[in-house]
Amino acid sequence: MATFDVLVLGGDGIGPEVVASSQRVLDVVARKWKHNFRYSTDLVGGSAIDAYGTPLRTETIASAKKANAILFGAVGGPKWDNAPVRPEAAILGIRKARGLYANLRPVKVFPGMEESSPLKNDRVRGADLVIIRELTGGLYYGKPKKRWITKAGRKGVDTMLYTEKEIERILRVGFELARSRRGKLTSVDKANVLESSRLWRDIATELGKEYPDIELEHQLVDSCAMLLITQPTHFDVMVMENTFGDILSDEGAVLSASLGMLPSASLAGLPGNDINGKPRKIRGLYEPSHGTAPDIVGTGKANPIGTILSAAFMLQYSFGLTEEALAINAAVDAVVSAGHRTADIAERGGEFSTTDHMTDLIIEQIVN
Repeated sequence: MATFDVLVLGGDGIGPEVVASSQRVLDVVARKWKHNFRYSTDLVGGSAIDAYGTPLRTETIASAKKANAILFGAVGGPKWDNAPVRPEAAILGIRKARGLYANLRPVKVFPGMEESSPLKNDRVRGADLVIIRELTGGLYYGKPKKRWITKAGRKGVDTMLYTEKEIERILRVGFELARSRRGKLTSVDKANVLESSRLWRDIATELGKEYPDIELEHQLVDSCAMLLITQPTHFDVMVMENTFGDILSDEGAVLSASLGMLPSASLAGLPGNDINGKPRKIRGLYEPSHGTAPDIVGTGKANPIGTILSAAFMLQYSFGLTEEALAINAAVDAVVSAGHRTADIAERGGEFSTTDHMTDLIIEQIVN
């Protein structure tokens, strides 16, 4: 029986609720496939600020470094808007401590859910893409980063800085993932204006020669933002720097009708198989794409699907358990295709499944 150590960080708002749902699913997987998921827990984000005065303790970082993977809920909320250090600093600190440089956000419109999207049905039908966002460079981390006062008034500066190594490693994630999907990679930049984007495009073009089986295209970020809405089925895998990825991944989430449906994985290595054909086991943090939604805490309205699919990502990328991950994905597909909806994707005023009931339905599919 294989044992896997998982650090569970529920965080704030509905985070603990949806993480608990994913743990229930993982426990069923463990029993069916004879695995042992050994959980440890800690406070993080706003709850850690309340308890310890900091969103991320050094002890939590140490636990994160020891774990095989991290299952994360969500952090933040208006309660901590004026805190000296915001709750969101926790996720940035963990990414840095664990070297998590690649964020994968799939965007999929499930069959039968086209009517829930704010876009026209025929526009989103069949949309199935992955946005890869570079996580540890760019404007969010570049120096100098400061504000100051001059005689002419206040000024502020952020620095868009990327090294060749940072660009190449995130692009390789894109090429490798495209190879396991439909074989198309869209590299997103602003090469008509930014020097860092010109470097990005040059490296993407050079690296593309190593992947002759992958169709590589370049898109400027502004035209890409338009195309993502008008022709979402045009895309397979998209790769981009930090800021562009932060924005476009939220835009892409609109296609699926709810952030509650969407998982994410933050990885410290290349997905795919090693030279022996076995799945690589990569350090990773797995979390839903949604926020803390403090207004629905305790109401049973939280959608657990994004977190459950994030747990499937964890099985696939950090543990190499592909069959088990596919079983979770198939269970979610079956439940959604059968017409079951949580409050965020149900018809207005219609019946909906609670968080626990949706979890029960998914578990039932896995068991059977």
